[in-house]
Amino acid sequence: MRFLPIGFVFSSMRGFVAAVRARGPGVPLGARGGDCVSDDVGRVSTRLAVDEISALRAPPLAPAPSGAPFLRERGRQLGFTLLELLVVMVIIGLLAGYVGPKFFSQIGKSEVQTARAQINALEKALDQFRLDVGRYPITEEGLAALNTAPAGERKWQGPYLRKAVPDDPWEKPYQYRSPGEHSEFDLFSFGKDGQPGGEGEAADIVNW
Repeated sequence: MRFLPIGFVFSSMRGFVAAVRARGPGVPLGARGGDCVSDDVGRVSTRLAVDEISALRAPPLAPAPSGAPFLRERGRQLGFTLLELLVVMVIIGLLAGYVGPKFFSQIGKSEVQTARAQINALEKALDQFRLDVGRYPITEEGLAALNTAPAGERKWQGPYLRKAVPDDPWEKPYQYRSPGEHSEFDLFSFGKDGQPGGEGEAADIVNW
């Protein structure tokens, strides 16, 4: 009886172990690479080397797109945005230069109109005072007599104003004289400048 060389036996065993590992668990030694066999739980194992073949046949990944075109496009968009902003700022400046003086002139006109309306309302209250008392308040009594009865005046039926006597639109008191130089009573505002006379918004606003 002949004995096989020890080196040949170890070499055969290493090849056997390598073959078992290559076939994977659950694959009999006699099965070929393309055969399908059942494992211990009755499931069919996938064919060997399919994943390696698919991987070899898969096309190479396309290179990632460069960010340079995107950055250039983004830069152009930002440039247009800044340009549009400058154009808008110029337009706003032109409108402010053109509309601003007209707007403030309208404010001045509205203040004058407010003063005229207040003088008209005070005149009506003074007329009501006269109907009850028989006279207009004298200069010393002033416009306060429309809300507070003068001392010793029994015919007073006020107050003749719902609120306190207002100041003019420039926050200065209305001027009142009775008897007046121009009518039975003089009621007026010195206007924006607060001084007698003047022109435009500074002109006096009077009841005569």
